[in-house]
Amino acid sequence: MTHIGIIIGSTRPGRRGGMVANWVRDVAEQHAHTHGDDTTYQVIDLADHDLPLLDEASPAIFGEYAGAHTRRWAETIGACDGFVFVTPEYNHSTTAPLKNAVDYLFAEWNDKAAGLVSYGVQGGTRAVEHLRLILGELSVADVRTQVALSMFTDFEISDPREPGTLRPGPHQEPTLTRMLDELTAWSRALAPLRGQTVAA
Repeated sequence: MTHIGIIIGSTRPGRRGGMVANWVRDVAEQHAHTHGDDTTYQVIDLADHDLPLLDEASPAIFGEYAGAHTRRWAETIGACDGFVFVTPEYNHSTTAPLKNAVDYLFAEWNDKAAGLVSYGVQGGTRAVEHLRLILGELSVADVRTQVALSMFTDFEISDPREPGTLRPGPHQEPTLTRMLDELTAWSRALAPLRGQTVAA
């Protein structure tokens, strides 16, 4: 069985990430059910983990996690075979809480796959380009297909200070299911590499 974590990459009050992540999960579960796929999906909310700015004395590559919050986060991420990162675009990049959460760990990310769902005025595409570089350094294989949700065409927003309502355009769900198919295929293909140790 393949287990995919859907990570909400924003902790801002009034964020739109929660509704986007729930949409991803609902589409993913329906798609898996329709195709007889036993992949499971879990929404992982950074706001629930309450990670401070990185406070581990030892670099993550050593896996010497001193903090209880780090160990809980490592357990959550370690249980996943792949990820969907849901990120807004802040100032031409991804969010500080997401970068911080990624930096806490190392081995728990390795040899897993990731799909990327972004949203913003420009669809969040620039946030994803930065996130792809970060994930590459952690040996995460990011799949090609990306879902980019536009604030103008995929949300109904009457007040920009409010989250509004997610209304994805008709092309977005097929794009999402194509990305999910790539993600599960890569997550399974990388399974033999996970847990291997390098001989001295």
